[in-house]
Amino acid sequence: MRWKQYKIARERMVREHVYNRGVRDPRVLEAMLRVPRHVFIGRDAGVEAYADHSYPIGFQQTMSQPYMVAYLTEELRLSGEEKVLEIGTGSGYHTAILSALAQRVATVERVPQLAERAKTVLRDLLFTNVDVKNDDGWNGWPEHGPYDRVLLTAAAQQVPRALLAQLSDSGFLLGPVVRQDGKQEIVRLIRRGGKVEIERLIECSFVPMVRDEKRRSAPASNPEAGLAGSSRS
Repeated sequence: MRWKQYKIARERMVREHVYNRGVRDPRVLEAMLRVPRHVFIGRDAGVEAYADHSYPIGFQQTMSQPYMVAYLTEELRLSGEEKVLEIGTGSGYHTAILSALAQRVATVERVPQLAERAKTVLRDLLFTNVDVKNDDGWNGWPEHGPYDRVLLTAAAQQVPRALLAQLSDSGFLLGPVVRQDGKQEIVRLIRRGGKVEIERLIECSFVPMVRDEKRRSAPASNPEAGLAGSSRS
């Protein structure tokens, strides 16, 4: 398939599945137009790579649908000066979008094959402000912290305290969590000194966040159970 066909498919994706659904941040739209999504899938998916649905990438993991990638990225409110920690590198596609919008991105992937694949693709596409680590994402990556933003790309039953501890003051964690009724929603957890505020956004559906039992160390917190000083929706 020719480069021009992918470019047309990418432009259609951004127009129909991102802009038309309410994402308006011009920097996010530009990044989505520029990053070749099909390259990160690991095999030739053709223009289907730009359809508005998740895509399997192996190891029971998926690449999120374009709209959700754009929505989460816009909700991160990146100006270009932030240090971002991404938990769940997956294909590396969302990592590339973040790389185009932040000062520095540290990303942690539990599956070694996915981490290595993403590292190779990101390097080949010259995303040079990214560090990739194969580890248990529940532990974060404290050596590169503190972070202005932490992004979860899988749904957490409980939010690891280690990730909240690696936030800078007024920084926030964004991502899907599992509510007590079993449904998932995107939340923003904003660190205010020793307290964390919860802002509830939209319902969603993500693969579950999985612990690596061999590298378990960080305790977790339930955002529904007294973690926050206040809650707003």
